[in-house]
Amino acid sequence: MTLQVGEVVPDFGLTTSEGEDFSLDNLEGQWKILFFYAKSGSPTCKRGCLSFKEQYELFRSLKPPVEVIGISQDSVEQHKEFKKELELPFILLSDPDRKVADMFGVPLHLGKFPSKSSFVVGPDNTIHHVYDWLFRPRKHVAVILSALSGMNE
Repeated sequence: MTLQVGEVVPDFGLTTSEGEDFSLDNLEGQWKILFFYAKSGSPTCKRGCLSFKEQYELFRSLKPPVEVIGISQDSVEQHKEFKKELELPFILLSDPDRKVADMFGVPLHLGKFPSKSSFVVGPDNTIHHVYDWLFRPRKHVAVILSALSGMNE
């Protein structure tokens, strides 16, 4: 299954870096960005997460506010360490079996390297924008902000 712009994201549950259960329904009625990345600590993924960190307050200051959620196959413990190391203010979710990544259609490059993709999801859980940021970790946050500003005009 590959989710596309205009489709509704079904509820899913994963575990946060704090070991808590997370359900997408927890954020029903809110705008959210779900960004999938390959591996905590890899240089490209680090830059991508830091880009979201740098703009997190801007995302939260938008009307309505936007929540940022990072998802990778890393374990809960790896996420916990990564979040602490980079002082990330947003939610990190562990998707070890790629259940959610596969639901969104996030590809594996060369059969084993998870792609990096971001999805802007509206309050009704409908996908409004998709961006593949495989080779542009610094640019993708600007692209997402631009897409959000176009939706709120």
